[in-house]
Amino acid sequence: MPYVNIELTREGVTREQKQELIKGITNLITEVLNKDPHLTHIAIHEIDLDNWGYAGEQVSVLREKGITADKK
Repeated sequence: MPYVNIELTREGVTREQKQELIKGITNLITEVLNKDPHLTHIAIHEIDLDNWGYAGEQVSVLREKGITADKK
């Protein structure tokens, strides 16, 4: 029974994007590990920006400085 835990910052990830993650990861586990998708569990945990840190700073502070996680 595979279990995948995804943690990401709470920054407007839509319901549709979460569904895409769940479907894509389930399909990948099915294809690569030959696991039954009906026994595969995916959990998504969204963390407030004040509760996530990187390089010694809260992500909320980094966002205020204009530093984002967007792909360049």
